Amino acid sequence: MSQVNSTTLWYCQPARAWNEALPLGNGRLGAMVFGGISHERLQLNEETVWSGGPKEWNNPAARALLPELRRLIAEGRYAEADDLSKGMQGPWTQSYQPMGNLHLHFPGIENQVDSYHRDLDLDTSLASVRYQADRIMFTRETFCSFVDQVIIMRLTCDQDGKLIFAASLDSQLRYRIEQLGDRSICLRGQCPSHVEPNYVSSEEPIRYQDDEGVRFEIRLQVDTEDGEVNVDTDAVHIIGANEARLLVAARTSFNGADCSPVSEGQDFGSLVAADLDRASRLSYDELYERHVRDHQGLFRRTSFSLGATPAAEKPTDERIAASNIVDDPALLALLFQYGRYLLIASSRPGTHPANLQGIWNDEMRPPWSSNWTTNLNTEMNYWHAEPANLSECVEPLIDFIRELSRYGQETAVVNYGCRGWTAHHNVDLWMQTAPPGNYGEGHANWAMWPLGSAWLSQHLWEHYLFDQDLLYLREIAYPLMKGAAEFCLDWLIEQNGYYVTSPSSSPENVFHLPNGQIAALSTASTADMALIWDLFDNCVAAAECLDVDFEFRARLIRTRDRLFPPQIGQYGQLQEWSHDWDLPADDHRHISHLIGLFPGKQLTPETTPELCLAAAQSLDLRGDIGTAWSLMWKAACRARLGDGDHAFELFEKLMIPSTAHEIEYHASAGVYPNLFMAHPPFQIDANFCAVVTIVEMLLQSHVQCIHLLPALPRSWSNGSVKGLRARGGFEVDMLWRDSKVIRASVRSVSGGTCRVKSIAPLRVNLEEARYELGTKGETIIMFQTVRGCTYTLTPADEESI
Repeated sequence: MSQVNSTTLWYCQPARAWNEALPLGNGRLGAMVFGGISHERLQLNEETVWSGGPKEWNNPAARALLPELRRLIAEGRYAEADDLSKGMQGPWTQSYQPMGNLHLHFPGIENQVDSYHRDLDLDTSLASVRYQADRIMFTRETFCSFVDQVIIMRLTCDQDGKLIFAASLDSQLRYRIEQLGDRSICLRGQCPSHVEPNYVSSEEPIRYQDDEGVRFEIRLQVDTEDGEVNVDTDAVHIIGANEARLLVAARTSFNGADCSPVSEGQDFGSLVAADLDRASRLSYDELYERHVRDHQGLFRRTSFSLGATPAAEKPTDERIAASNIVDDPALLALLFQYGRYLLIASSRPGTHPANLQGIWNDEMRPPWSSNWTTNLNTEMNYWHAEPANLSECVEPLIDFIRELSRYGQETAVVNYGCRGWTAHHNVDLWMQTAPPGNYGEGHANWAMWPLGSAWLSQHLWEHYLFDQDLLYLREIAYPLMKGAAEFCLDWLIEQNGYYVTSPSSSPENVFHLPNGQIAALSTASTADMALIWDLFDNCVAAAECLDVDFEFRARLIRTRDRLFPPQIGQYGQLQEWSHDWDLPADDHRHISHLIGLFPGKQLTPETTPELCLAAAQSLDLRGDIGTAWSLMWKAACRARLGDGDHAFELFEKLMIPSTAHEIEYHASAGVYPNLFMAHPPFQIDANFCAVVTIVEMLLQSHVQCIHLLPALPRSWSNGSVKGLRARGGFEVDMLWRDSKVIRASVRSVSGGTCRVKSIAPLRVNLEEARYELGTKGETIIMFQTVRGCTYTLTPADEESI
């Protein structure tokens, strides 16, 4: 198959809506390229263009209310507890904002043209448009450079002097345009001081104050060697050129979460001028070469193929409309690489982590404020990063956790009188760690959830497991994990011989009692217990690696072993709450009670078979309808249970066209024409979770061995993958035929013992390797590795094992 189909999204018409435009990004800047004919639009984002500013969010009343809240829960007065918990809330979090737009107007060119083609090459991170008008071929190429921190566009035509256009800037935010010399204009803008969440009804949802709000600047510079350039206060005009280059740079006054963006902001004008000056000294080819080298250094680490059929030759939107991944397996391979591409584009070292929409947003009141939602979605954004070989892209999340912990320490003390650090459901640019809800308007099923530190800490440990960097573990990860564990130790209370959480919720869900009472807060939700078990278990392992904190380690072990355990309910399900309150008809999108199965490791078919059967029953009861991210989480859980066929069925339900643009909580999933996934509306976590689900179907390493093809669906009988990473510091390539591995290679990144499991008997090219049979007849190979060496595994005769 051609390269254009294996790693390229392409179309035969311009984007008619935002969810058809194609995303570019460098972790800090984002652009959605529409590919218009007479009018081109690039919708622009910058990661620190947010409403609001530093604020006080901690609530001393929460600490005073906590004993009464626990008493109400102990007495079974759950609805009253929900109401009381509203007095523990802080303000709403703020909203990620759309920075602006770059417009290109092409006079004399009508929308009816020939040979139109629009694409996004994932391998080069280049968006291209070409079409023929009046027998003239016009071409545009656009990329967003991490190396040079600018957006670059080149426009060409194949007849002398026929390139004519006007380039302008505008914004939904407050702004003004200024002329800068004879080739440039700039847009200077201001963010609102406050934006109400999109789910809140308000007469004045967007508010400005002169002395508040992030300031920002966008500069546009247009260069051409053979045409006339004119600048006025509205646009840069190009007349009679063969080729032109546009450079777009942008910076903001944001100078840290605790600094006023007005009185303490950084000199964003000087920064954006410096970005533009550096880039303008380089030719287009130099800028492009530097960009591609940087991008491919990440993107080309991993490849995945399930083969291709004639369906893969069609435009991407037609392939999506066909909704047939059985006949078009290459579409899933494209989805896999697209998820990796989107993380590269939205999360690079030195930037903020990917939010609910990655880095792309065109709304003043975006869905759920485009926050970092830490009761699932922020974590889901990064589940795939380590196994899909994008470890560097996790660095923004680690930096985010480090900063968040500073603010979370104060919230832990003020709100709860606890040591360590905490975070709640939503976090914004200003690092709010207190419960959101505007001091009583938030619902307890999402506002009263203080275990953000516990769940985020899972990523700190995972980063070590994949990279095996002891210095990172000692200086960064372990202190943060320990702080989260200290909070949990203080948050837990003893009840009936167990350690439990109270108040406790199962994120965003509610329970129904026989007396008709509906509430969110109770004691020891399965999600709470799973997160704390995982945190304590990881902290113990980290302390053992570092040979530190013996007494603290011992306390964690004692407490972990007395946590309220998972329960099996009357329907054979894994209970969501400590009481058997689950409703068989509950189809809620969150499956937080399955955290111990995935992304955790507490539940495995080998060590807890009965609980895994109960988890499967919970999945059956929840059903296969849900938001895109919900389906992918369910699919990842199915993969952990070894049920690849059911995981594939969930992909089939995922890959259907969506046209929904309003918030829906119970809608069926879907995909937009640009392969963005629908909550609806667009939410990027499903794109990311699709990647890790595919990885989990091909390779698992959470139980101290590398399991090859643990959940391969029958429809994937032939395929190959390269560059997947496994815990312990290994990289794995695989080729399989007829659902059996015929060749695999394991590269040792850090040395140490390697254990490989495969249902098909395999041999490794080492005489000293040891072989065992697993409980289900699998081959288990154990061998010592040397750092930097690669070991080849090939089929073996079963009788020789």
